[in-house]
Amino acid sequence: MKNETLISLVTDKANSWLEGDYDADTKKEIQQLLDNEDKSPLIDAFYKDLEFGTGGLRGIMGAGSNRMNIYTVGTATQGLSNYLKKEFANHDQIKVVIGHDCRNNSRKFAEVAADIFSANGIKVYLFENLRPTPLISYAIRKLGCQSGIMVTASHNPKEYNGYKAYWNDGAQVLAPHDRNIIAEVNRIKSNSEIKFKGDKKLIEIIGKDMDNAFIEEVKKLVLSPESIQRNSDIKIVYTPIHGTGGTLVPDALKAVGFTNIIHVPEQDVISGDFPTVVSPNPEEPAALDLAIKKARETDADLVMATDPDSDRIGTAIRDDKGEFILVNGNQTLLLCLYYLMTRREELGLLTGKEFIVKTIVSTELAKVIAQSKGIEIYDSYTGFKWIADIIRKNEGIKKYIGGGEESYGFLAGDFVRDKDAVSACTLFAEIAAWARDNGKSVYELLQDIYLEYGYSKEVGISLVKKGKEGAEEIEAMMKNFRAKPLTSLGGSPVTLIKDFGKLEAVDFVRDEQIALEMPTTSNVIQYFTEDNTKMSIRPSGTEPKIKFYIEVKGYAKTREELEQAERKADEKINEIREELGI
Repeated sequence: MKNETLISLVTDKANSWLEGDYDADTKKEIQQLLDNEDKSPLIDAFYKDLEFGTGGLRGIMGAGSNRMNIYTVGTATQGLSNYLKKEFANHDQIKVVIGHDCRNNSRKFAEVAADIFSANGIKVYLFENLRPTPLISYAIRKLGCQSGIMVTASHNPKEYNGYKAYWNDGAQVLAPHDRNIIAEVNRIKSNSEIKFKGDKKLIEIIGKDMDNAFIEEVKKLVLSPESIQRNSDIKIVYTPIHGTGGTLVPDALKAVGFTNIIHVPEQDVISGDFPTVVSPNPEEPAALDLAIKKARETDADLVMATDPDSDRIGTAIRDDKGEFILVNGNQTLLLCLYYLMTRREELGLLTGKEFIVKTIVSTELAKVIAQSKGIEIYDSYTGFKWIADIIRKNEGIKKYIGGGEESYGFLAGDFVRDKDAVSACTLFAEIAAWARDNGKSVYELLQDIYLEYGYSKEVGISLVKKGKEGAEEIEAMMKNFRAKPLTSLGGSPVTLIKDFGKLEAVDFVRDEQIALEMPTTSNVIQYFTEDNTKMSIRPSGTEPKIKFYIEVKGYAKTREELEQAERKADEKINEIREELGI
């Protein structure tokens, strides 16, 4: 489409908003977009409708059909209401939970959604103020609700907000409900179809009682109470990075027995502007800078941070020189899974029916550990709705003991059906206490995992491609990887390619095609090489990025040799990056 044609289309669409049933502030912002000589902001705001996808909504806040505002939130909520009324027509009272994070407009969007649900005759449990995402997942099941929403853009930049939709099992919505909800949302063509005027009698404010019930469940996850008791004074610096974690994480740590929680006062301040960080993402090293500074000042042992909706955890530990180093998502996954499996083994709790879950782009080392202990492991797509789906399908048959993904998300118990940084924080602190009881630091524990099961280094690389042109470029890159598949990585021949978009794999060693058994297709391509290197490529489902995940293997017999193994792995990773130009 030529640029002039596109500008004409978005101008017509913007004018229809100016003439339509929209509030004065929205119309003022649209007029500014129309008056601006640079038409890029206008195009980005109107070139498409913000899609209610399989995970809900996520986008930049502002006026326009491709923006997060009360009208896009309203359309999503009315569509979800319409579907709930059809799907649960036999219920006397349909019920939903609504939560929100610290972001600008989050409370406003949550209250708009509450009004719309209630106007449709649906009972609403609205949290009194900001709360972590895992608490919303828990509350849905605890209150016997049919659905729920969380207003959050997770770890995205401050310009963003979002809207996660949950089903009655506390997990994010899956097929067929996701497609059916999307269809209902797409049927809404006018604001006049959205019931904005709420019924206050159907809105109930909830808070502390649910917090306390959640913390009681977290306490049940503890496997080493004696270790915690003996090491209760471990110094833990914790930061919510201006977000929801402050409402639950410190209380949860204290409830399981930790007494020395050190705050970062500047980041306890609740703010959607995230004034102390460039990005409120614990995957970004800079997000932990203030917490590490505080840890050095206070001679602390551990640093833990959670993202704005407290479903991701970032950590830092002291190395053998006493310096703080960041623990990446794959290492967090390894430490948590290793501990849960090993400790259950020590306590004689393994019955042969336990299982763990990791995502397909996460470290393969987790599989090696699980297999050595005779514990079943599932591979899922990225996104905790897929891990939750595996938990649901095995409920009452097998026991879930832990699962996670490389992007700093972990879930230790099944009373939540989404990633949970609250219980992940208490678990990580428990691991530190148990390691100390065994004469080790967390750093040494991680080293011992590598020495016993093989060294592995994983790196994630994200290429940001913003706007319409960026989306088109990402699509072209994925097409190119399929049309011209790589034959080697870092000098090692490719032996296996998995294309989850087609649910097909090609094994070059056996010269055969294999069907991939997954619940649905996903736009992911994976390469495996002769030397056990793995690379996964996928567009992000929530951000304007294409992601590359590289995993390289190594070997070491002693702690001293680990440094050399890491150096060799870095060389291989850099070689692959140069080959791909990333």
